[in-house]
Amino acid sequence: MKNVLFLLMLFSAHVLASPVNINTADAQMIADSLSNVGLKKAEAIVAYRNKNGAFKSVDELGQVSGIGDKTIEKNKMDILLSDPAATTSASVVEPTDKSDKKK
Repeated sequence: MKNVLFLLMLFSAHVLASPVNINTADAQMIADSLSNVGLKKAEAIVAYRNKNGAFKSVDELGQVSGIGDKTIEKNKMDILLSDPAATTSASVVEPTDKSDKKK
């Protein structure tokens, strides 16, 4: 019974985790959001970002000490490189109807 409860707790923690922007989040938020990434690895992610600039791809996380391909693959769906609200959409420009102009 204890094993079942433990497994449920582990599964629930991952389900409740939300995607995280690795280019803006602090170490604690990264650690809380990604599977198999504790505070030390999250601090390494932030240190790498501070030294090298923003991550351009999720796979670039492999350059961080302690972050391997399995960790990246397991977390790909939860890693963001920008905030969804921050992405700019094309502005809509209303066409000018010149047929209504007075001559």
